[in-house]
Amino acid sequence: KEQRIEVPLSQVAPIARKAILAIEDQRFYDHRGVDTIRIVGSAIANLREGRRAQGGSTLTQQLARQSFLTRDKTLRRKLKEVVLAAELESTYSKDEILELYLNRIYLSAGVYGVETMSRHLFGKPAKQLTLAESALIAGLAQSPAGLSPWTNLDGAVERSHVVLSRMREQGFITAGQEETAVHARI
Repeated sequence: KEQRIEVPLSQVAPIARKAILAIEDQRFYDHRGVDTIRIVGSAIANLREGRRAQGGSTLTQQLARQSFLTRDKTLRRKLKEVVLAAELESTYSKDEILELYLNRIYLSAGVYGVETMSRHLFGKPAKQLTLAESALIAGLAQSPAGLSPWTNLDGAVERSHVVLSRMREQGFITAGQEETAVHARI
């Protein structure tokens, strides 16, 4: 059963927005729907690994896929995703796209959106999320089933540490804030 509570972007804690951007699309405000730098970097990483180790989709591409396309891993679907991402970027502002994404992202166990996950996990609205809580939720986007806090809390917490590291690397938080959040009780 799908569970979703949609809220305006202003009702999601700024730190939660930064956590999502840090782990999912660090150049979100700098590209027009497709991040060629990320695509090239992901292709190189995948060639080195000999498998699909990294994805290159932007938040806008993910939103297009979740909203309009199947999950098929075909070149045809990927091309449609790119075209739809460009259309979304020409129709909506970056903040509108981010708001749609934060409300539609699948996070685990039938839960869609940051607001709904915040209420399920922490019993409070997304506007009140702490840094540690935000990092935990942001980390779920990579693998909602594999990192579900209900079945793999250790994996979800470990992934949240990756989110915190990325946030520090990108200047969203300090090393001290990262350290405090890593040791925070969730």
